[in-house]
Amino acid sequence: MKIFVFLFPQFNFSAPKEEAYFKMLSEDELLACRMKDTNLRNKKGRLSLLLTKSGSHENVSPEKKPPAKPNHIAPDLAMRWSDSFEELLSHSDGVDVFTRFLRTQFSEENIEFWLACEDFKTTESATKLQSKAKQIHAIFIDKEAPKEINIDHSTKATIEKNILRPTKSCFDVAQDKIYSLMKRDCYPRFLTSDIYLTLTKRTGPPAMTRRRSRSFVFNERPEGTAAW
Repeated sequence: MKIFVFLFPQFNFSAPKEEAYFKMLSEDELLACRMKDTNLRNKKGRLSLLLTKSGSHENVSPEKKPPAKPNHIAPDLAMRWSDSFEELLSHSDGVDVFTRFLRTQFSEENIEFWLACEDFKTTESATKLQSKAKQIHAIFIDKEAPKEINIDHSTKATIEKNILRPTKSCFDVAQDKIYSLMKRDCYPRFLTSDIYLTLTKRTGPPAMTRRRSRSFVFNERPEGTAAW
């Protein structure tokens, strides 16, 4: 004997309001629906438990920054970087720290371009030289470049002409301009930044405070008194 169950879950809003829909299930179909609902509830329960456990250990967020690497740079080494910009760039750790500082200034494309040019000039293969020239142009020089550097139109035009038959010196003018910019503008600010001062175990210069000027009120001189 088969058992039929009539379900009236809701009204069909796409039909007229007075019309309801129903579905007739056999005993086998009803059993299959129950098993499906049970499996679905079990999956939700396991997912909820997993989220609870992961949350109990650590609040993990995609935007959460990884912990900073322990500082392994000796203060006396970092102090030497203040001797000159050339001294700073001669150390791999100095380049890394300077790059980290430039990221806080949203100008890391400058050091990245300079490093790319340094690598470019060590390339021996003509095929690789052509490939790298195109890559550097696409990343740093092109008007749609994702990390476009700030150079004048004339320098850009010269580069675009040179990379048709690239040589190791085809980016030299632009590299010199970016180097001068970093040395003149970025390097002095780096030496007073928290990133650098933390490495050297020093503190920044005291903040300049402006003294409040005293205001003097001169009353009218009473009659009969001598002038000052």
